[in-house]
Amino acid sequence: MTETEATTPKKSMMRSFPRAFWIANVMELFERGAYYGMNAVLAVYLTNKTGGALGLSEDKAGFLQGIIYALTYVIPILGGALADRYGYRRMLMVAFTLLTGGYYLSAFAGAYWKIFITLALMALGAGLFKPIISGTIARTTTPLTSGFGFGLYYWMINFGALVAPLIISVLHKQDWSYVFLFSGTCTLLMFLPAIFLYKDPPKPESTKTLSEVLKGAAVVLSDSRFMLMVFIYSLFWILYFQNFGTVLWYLRDFLDPTPVNQFFAGMGINLKLGPEHVTVINAGTIVFLQVVVSLFTKKIPPLPSMMLGIGIGSVGFFILALSSSVWMFVLGIAVFSIGEMTCHPKYYSYIGIVAPAEKKAVYMGYAFLYGVIGSLVGANVGGEMYHAFLAPFKGAPHAAVDQIRSFWMTFGALGLVSMGSLFVYNRVFGKDTPHTRALSRRIMFIVYILFCAIGALFISWQTAQGKLVPKTVIQSAIMISIGVLGIWVSVRLKHPDDASGSSTDASVGAEEG
Repeated sequence: MTETEATTPKKSMMRSFPRAFWIANVMELFERGAYYGMNAVLAVYLTNKTGGALGLSEDKAGFLQGIIYALTYVIPILGGALADRYGYRRMLMVAFTLLTGGYYLSAFAGAYWKIFITLALMALGAGLFKPIISGTIARTTTPLTSGFGFGLYYWMINFGALVAPLIISVLHKQDWSYVFLFSGTCTLLMFLPAIFLYKDPPKPESTKTLSEVLKGAAVVLSDSRFMLMVFIYSLFWILYFQNFGTVLWYLRDFLDPTPVNQFFAGMGINLKLGPEHVTVINAGTIVFLQVVVSLFTKKIPPLPSMMLGIGIGSVGFFILALSSSVWMFVLGIAVFSIGEMTCHPKYYSYIGIVAPAEKKAVYMGYAFLYGVIGSLVGANVGGEMYHAFLAPFKGAPHAAVDQIRSFWMTFGALGLVSMGSLFVYNRVFGKDTPHTRALSRRIMFIVYILFCAIGALFISWQTAQGKLVPKTVIQSAIMISIGVLGIWVSVRLKHPDDASGSSTDASVGAEEG
C-alpha cells in the first residue's frame, strides 16, 4: 500500500463512481431494453402472415436480419473512432437521433424496402452507441473498480433484456406498431440525460482529421496482442451462440418440460416451459447474481477471472451432457450464465485497462468482434452437428444417450480449449514487449489468413449444398473483410508501440487489488 492510499479515506465502491458512470448505465438500460424488446418479436413480425405482420418469406427476413445484426457488430469500430475524435456526448446525440428515428419510422413502414431502411438506421445508431457507453465505463473506472463497474454495466444490459420483452409480449398483441413505438420512446427519453446531465469523461484532446481517425481505427488490427486475445475469447462465444440454436432445438425435440410446468403450477403460475424461456433463464440468472459475482471477483485480475468464467461456462455444457432431465437442462443453462457473468464484464474491463488513453472507444468497438466469430462458427457448425447427430433421434432421448452426451461434451471441451488458450496467452503474452508483439504478429497473420479461409469455406460449402443462407453470407463477408484488412495492415502498417519499442506489463495494469 502506498502512503497516499494509507492516508486517503476510502469511499464505498458504489460512491466511487462519478455521475457520468451512472448516467451511461441508465442510458444503456433503456437502449438495450429498446433493442432486445423489439428483437424478441422481430422475426415473428417479419414472417407472420396474419395480425398485421409483414408476411415475408424466411429468406427475405433472414437477409434483412443478417444485415441488421452485421451492422451492430461492425459499426461500433467506426463509432468508437468517431467518439474518440468528436466527443462522446456529440456522438450520443447522433446515435439517439438515428435510434429514435429508426424505431418510430419502422412503426409505419409497411413495405419490405421501407422496414429495411428504417431498421438499418436503427442499427447504425445502435452501432454508434455501443462503444460510447463502454468507453465511458472504461474512462470513469480505475483498475481497482473496473471489474465491478463493468459488472454493473452488464447487469443493466441483462435487466433490459429481461424486462423489455415481457412488456413487448403484451404490446404486440394490441398492435405491431406499439413494439416500435415503445422502443423509440425508450431511446427518445434518453435525449434528456444526454442533453442535461451527461458530460464527456476526461480524455486526451484530438485534432485528427476524419481520414486520420479512420486510419487509426484500422491500425488497431496491427495491435496483434489485443486481436489475439479477442480471437481466443471468441471461441467461448461459440458456446454462447448455441443458446439461440441447438439449445432451443434440444429442449423442443428431446426434453419433457412437465416437471418444471408442474412445479410452477403448484405455486399458481401457469408456465409452459419452451424455447423462448432459455433467454429468460440466462438473463434472469445474470440479473439476480451479477452483483454478487462482481463483488466476489472484484480483486481477481481480468484474465484469470475470464479463465474462471469460461471454465464455469464449460461446466454448464458438461451438465447438459449428463442427463436428459429438464431440471438438469435448467441447471446447465444457469451454470453457463454464471460463467458468462464471471468472464464477460472482465473482458470489457481488461480492454478498457489496456487500451491506449486516446483510443478507449475504438478499442471497445473492436471488442464486439467476438460476436462475428462466435455467431458465424457457432450457429453454422452447431446447426450442422445437430442435424447430423441428434435430429435423426427426435423425440427419442433414450435412444440417443451417447449422441447427446458426445454432442454437448464437444462444446464443453471447446470451452476448455478457450480457457487453456487464454492461460497460455496470459503466461506468454502477458507482458507487452518487442518479443511478444513480434510473436503475436506472426500468429495473427496466420489467424487473418484463417479468417479469409473460414469465410470462403462457409460460402462455398453452403453454395455446394444449394442452401445459401443470407445471414451466413453476410457474416462470412465480414470475416473475409477482417482477414484481408488484417493481412494488409500487418504487412503495410506497424502499431505505434512497435516503432517506439516500449515495453509494458499488461498484467500490472490489469490488477484490481
